[in-house]
Amino acid sequence: MNESLKIFANDLKNSFKDLIPIILVVAFFQIVIIQKVPNNLTSIIIGLTIVAIGLALFIRGLELGIFPIGENLAVDFAKKGSVFWLLLFAFTMGFATTVAEPALIAIADKAASISDGKIDAFFLRMTVAISVGFAIALGSLRILLGHPIQYYIVGGYILVVMMTFFAPREIIGLAYDSGGVTTSTVTVPLVAALGIGLASSIKGRNPVIDGFGLIAFASLTPMIFVQVYGIIVYAMADATTGVTTVIEAISATASVYQFDIKEALLDLVGVIKDVAPIILVILFFQYVIIKKPVPHIKKTTTGIVMVVLGLYAFIIGLEMGLFPIGETIAFQLTSMGNNLLIYLFAFLIGFSTTMAEPSLLAIAIKAEEISDGSINQNYLRIAVAFGVAIGIALGSYRIVAGDPIHYYIVAGYVIVIIMTQFAPQYIIPIAYDSGGVTTSTVTVPLVAALGLGLAENIEGRNPLIDGFGLIAFASLFPMITVMGYGLYANMNQKKDDKKTKEHS
Repeated sequence: MNESLKIFANDLKNSFKDLIPIILVVAFFQIVIIQKVPNNLTSIIIGLTIVAIGLALFIRGLELGIFPIGENLAVDFAKKGSVFWLLLFAFTMGFATTVAEPALIAIADKAASISDGKIDAFFLRMTVAISVGFAIALGSLRILLGHPIQYYIVGGYILVVMMTFFAPREIIGLAYDSGGVTTSTVTVPLVAALGIGLASSIKGRNPVIDGFGLIAFASLTPMIFVQVYGIIVYAMADATTGVTTVIEAISATASVYQFDIKEALLDLVGVIKDVAPIILVILFFQYVIIKKPVPHIKKTTTGIVMVVLGLYAFIIGLEMGLFPIGETIAFQLTSMGNNLLIYLFAFLIGFSTTMAEPSLLAIAIKAEEISDGSINQNYLRIAVAFGVAIGIALGSYRIVAGDPIHYYIVAGYVIVIIMTQFAPQYIIPIAYDSGGVTTSTVTVPLVAALGLGLAENIEGRNPLIDGFGLIAFASLFPMITVMGYGLYANMNQKKDDKKTKEHS
């Protein structure tokens, strides 16, 4: 018991450290730029404390429950030797976790609202969910076949870019964003555990090189599927685009948080509903297909309960502490007309929220563990956070300038493809995955609010065409910065090896 408390206390300390950048950014803009102390300061402090506790619970729950069960399932499927059941499990897992993803539901509803119903929220969600199911199945097949990931990813990017020139411009930003909102805080660790477990149990596979990459597939395929959906929808609909205001939607979420026991219980039910499809899929395949009980059932159950409670605390804390003040600042800055302040806020909020992103933390811990420390989790997270910061700042500039999104995205993919040729093999799958784990629980609502707020406040911008796309920037640039980190680490390793040889 004492040992468990010590571990949790250490997790809690690390969680508070992760929140410091967010607190500093928000405090700077609130006090120095906007020059106003928020009315709900006590609520914000309590909220951020609850976020830290939620993060600590979440990480401990991953270690106890989610990671082991994902890896055990992968090993059992490999032993069973049935490709069909493995791929069906992968598809079902991808579909079931995505169709109920809160970030996707929010984006789909907003897209339906500001397109005057041309985009149907339900069909958009189904399109994305099917694409993610397909992605996880395809990624699992790649691990079985042992193919290098870059052949698939580069081919996918080329297809995305080609389709961009045929898709209606109203759907392009939304399609790019769909790739960023598919991988939830619970899905990412489980999918990562599945890939790593599969690579670890197949002879000749390397968990670092082959195990990562499933999340990258889940971020790529929705861009293709949603553009196809857009081509069909806009071919059948009137080409004119009606736009309703989104200011009310953003302002409503930026109001002062009021604790309500009924709302709190509904939030808990919502988290359980998000996790339930994952648990049902796991139990079905574990007991019906593999026909084995879940190993260490008490420990695994404790871990899953901790993940649920951690996520619940995390969401409550965000609603109390971060979302109201973050969205208020984003909204006020877009009304001030100072573009440099907008870019600075975009950069700093991108960096600070990414450092606190649970999905990224889970992937970084796993990457350090299976690489025997050659990938440093803190350096990896900083590299990803810089990528997100650059992406959101550049994406904000793109909205202000009114440039078409695909020029930037195409240029970014070209850089990714070129860097893939030079980056060390072990970093490539992790770099691709980094694009999918950056846009989750913390980042999506703030980034969506900033993009839509900018598009609404700048004359001549259309929220549907210009407001979406920031999440895509936040997904693209981490791939570049992580491969840059890999190249830098590789150069340092070669220098150290050279010095060692000279001294021996």
